[in-house]
Amino acid sequence: MAASCFSVTSLYGKFLRRSLIAAGLSSQTIDIDEQTTMHFWGPQPNSNPSSSAKPSLLLIHGFGPHHGVFQWRPQIVFFAADFDIYVPDLVFFGHSTTTSNERSEVFQAICVGKLMEKLGVNKYSVVGTSYGGFVAYNLALMFPERIQKLVIANSGINMRKEDHQELLKRANVEKVEDVMLPETSKQLKTLIKLAVYRSTYMPNFVLKDMIGGMYMENRKEKMELLRGLTIGRDDTANIKPLQQDVLLIWGDHDRIFPLDKGKELKEIFGEKAWLEVIKDTSHIPQIEQAGIFNNLLKEFLA
Repeated sequence: MAASCFSVTSLYGKFLRRSLIAAGLSSQTIDIDEQTTMHFWGPQPNSNPSSSAKPSLLLIHGFGPHHGVFQWRPQIVFFAADFDIYVPDLVFFGHSTTTSNERSEVFQAICVGKLMEKLGVNKYSVVGTSYGGFVAYNLALMFPERIQKLVIANSGINMRKEDHQELLKRANVEKVEDVMLPETSKQLKTLIKLAVYRSTYMPNFVLKDMIGGMYMENRKEKMELLRGLTIGRDDTANIKPLQQDVLLIWGDHDRIFPLDKGKELKEIFGEKAWLEVIKDTSHIPQIEQAGIFNNLLKEFLA
């Protein structure tokens, strides 16, 4: 998934690909309309979703590494035996592209909804992390008859304008792309400190390799995605009620979307929502505490 066969990113990409194939998934690309092409990992293309005995589970990645599956390997391996797993690359990540001028998270949700419709998957549960939670929320809002259950992990869909400014202060930067789209080792170190509870030392050559392999492709378009967000523009949180049961999973030390956002979101959603806090965890609980995360998810989906 990266240019150099000697890079850490490339080696992990090859390991990840073997893991996904072993779990029964395959890499696929489909035109969802005249403008947009979506790449995803999912069940073998000759399988018929309507005749599958397994329920379907859609995993939506955050605004991080270029390929969405980088954020979901522990969940894919854990759930593949019992679920038909679908892991799309959002538009301008991986091999998903569009000629449309739309850049909002609402547009991303429309694209994912079209993808699942094209694949013939009529009922499914959704898990979204961070930016993927923005997409998952809008997907559940737009397609209540299709989305069975919704899981939002460390995703401040109730973010306000002031929360955006507070994030910039914590990161000590002026622009959000300096946090979410690092192009220097210093910027990547800052992102890791915000997103990981126990960060480990990484030499500069590894950091530079990660930047080149994970953050540089479609950089212009990804900046446009950040600027196209509708969430966080206003001084109030514009959250509408959902029909689905909602599980909120949060790391107690998240410095991108602090735990207070999860607590507030639980109050907004009311009795149809549950908040589970994972201790000693930051912004990526599905990786940092994969075992706990997977068991919470399994219990909720059951």
